[in-house]
This record gives sequence, C-alpha cells and structure tokens, in this order.
Amino acid sequence: MTHRTRPAAAERPLCEAYDTALYDLDGVVYAGRTAIPYAVESVSEASARGMRAAYVTNNASRTPQAVAEHLNRLGLDAAPEDVINSAQAVARLVADDGRVPAGSRVLVVGGAGLVQALRERGFEVVRSAEDGPAAVVQGYDPTVGWEHLAEATYAVASGVPWFASNTDLTIPTARGTAPGNGALVEVVRIATGADPLVAGKPRPPMHRETILRTGAERPLVVGDRLDTDIEGAHVGGVDSLLVMTGVTTAAQLLAAPPEHRPTYVATDLRGILEPQPAVEASGTGFRCGGWTAAPAGGGGNGVGRVLLEGEGDPADGLRALCAVAWSAAGDGRASLDAEEALARLDR
Repeated sequence: MTHRTRPAAAERPLCEAYDTALYDLDGVVYAGRTAIPYAVESVSEASARGMRAAYVTNNASRTPQAVAEHLNRLGLDAAPEDVINSAQAVARLVADDGRVPAGSRVLVVGGAGLVQALRERGFEVVRSAEDGPAAVVQGYDPTVGWEHLAEATYAVASGVPWFASNTDLTIPTARGTAPGNGALVEVVRIATGADPLVAGKPRPPMHRETILRTGAERPLVVGDRLDTDIEGAHVGGVDSLLVMTGVTTAAQLLAAPPEHRPTYVATDLRGILEPQPAVEASGTGFRCGGWTAAPAGGGGNGVGRVLLEGEGDPADGLRALCAVAWSAAGDGRASLDAEEALARLDR
C-alpha cells in the first residue's frame, strides 16, 4: 500500500470498483443485536450491484452459522461460508505450528466459535490445565471468567504454547464500549510474562484466511477500527474504507500514523454505494466538496491550529481535514489543534 497524504478519490462507486467487500461486523454492520443505521440497506444494494459481501470479524465467540443467522435476522442474505472469523484463523495457525501435534488436546478459553474451529482442524478441546493440553487458545466470549483465565495461566506458565484469536482491547455493544479479548489476554500476559501468537486483525494470518476463503481479487476492507481493520488492510496491501459508526473518533483519525490511514473515509456504509470525491490542494490547504481546510499557524503549546471553512457534506470536511493533518505529519502522527474545526462539522 502506498503512503497517502490524503484520502483517495474514486470516480466510480466503490461497490463497482472492487469485487468483494470485507465487512467488519461490530461497529460496522451491527452493534450488539441492533443493525447500524443504513448498514443493511447499503450492503444489500452493493450486493445487488455485483459486489460480493464477506463478513470478517475478530470476534471468535460465535460460529459462522450463528453469525449468519444474526445477519439474516437483520435482513441480510448471508450464509455461513460468507463469515470469516478469527477463530478460523487461529485454528489454522495452531494446526500449522510444529509444536502442536495433529489431533492433540487444546485448552480453550472462549466460546462456541473457537471450539468449532479447533474441532474442524481435528483438535480435542479441553478446559483444564490438568488435562495435559499441547496448546492454549484464547478468544473472546462474554462468559469468560476468573476460573477460565486461571486455567490458561497455569498452562501457559508451565510452557504450553499460547495462541490468541485477537487482541482487540474493546468491543462495541448496544450499551457502549466493553472489554474485548485483548483485555482478557492482558490478564494472562501479566500473570505469566508470556506473549501469545496472535491470528486476528491486523496480523497476517487473518488476512491470509480471508483471501483463502473468499478468493477475492480486488477486495476492499470496510471497518471502523484503525488498529485492526485499517492496519490489517495496510499489512495485506489492499485498500480500505473507514466508516465513522464504531469506535474511531474524528480526532483519532486525524492523528493516525501511516499504517492507520484508510484509503477512503465515509460517515456510514452508504459510502460504499458512492464515488469518493477528490481531495485537492487549495492554497496552503486542501479542498473537498464544499469545504476547505488549511493550517492556521501556531497554537497553544506549539501545536498548530487548523481551520475549516465552507458547508456541505460533513464527510467532505473530514476528508479535507485528514489531508491537512496527514500532509503535515508525513510518516508520523499529526500534532494539530483541530477541535474548533471538528466542532464545525457537528453543527
């Protein structure tokens, strides 16, 4: 992926420019049991225009069948084979690891999705360190408690290889942000001093699993997280669309280092049905749609201010601000005071 100083333009709707959308789920398609506004209609319309939908999630708690049923209840036409989760990726990682014999016992800290994926690879699932496991595999499940983490700790401390489906510190729910698998992994890491092998986004095993299962030739990663979805696309060398419906704030996007900068930015999944407008140089700043953003000299504590003028689609204003921030930051993180500019987008 090339280094970008501004979001890219797309003359055609994204659903026509790419053959497969690799949709993240939590924060993109749904939050808990509830669909994100415009998500179902947008995914359905993109599919009707010929863009294949694949659902790629770091959440290893549920089986692909359960996820597909959830998506169907929301109004999407999804089959289990359309779902790729980090449980499948970590199961392949364990199977390919020379330290773990085929068919051996694996101590699982996680839910049904992780259990199914490991059994499909021929492993015997156990829940106690006293069962002589050849590996520990940890994934998110809302029922994980102290006893499960303690069993993982006993096994990892004894030298058993440790694998994690993903290390997302948080997970979006209908009630707000909650601890994710990464927070639970940290418990075992602190207790043992060990580090797991990680399969999920943004690590290469997840991207490899997704491409193997979808056969995508021109994939577009669609996500809400900079440190998993967008970095995962960067690692895989494919384009990405960030939607602002999940955990990422506009301020975090402006401060993103190169590996966290998406190719495209949209307010929600309706952006996949549209071309992306060009972000063009304008004086000392950049223009997108009806908005112009430009640096305004020094601010407090040596942090430069950025001004935003104009009107129209707030997403265009955000794209112009990204161009200013990323151009100023180069290969680092932007240090700009954009609070006033971002407030204009919220009016």
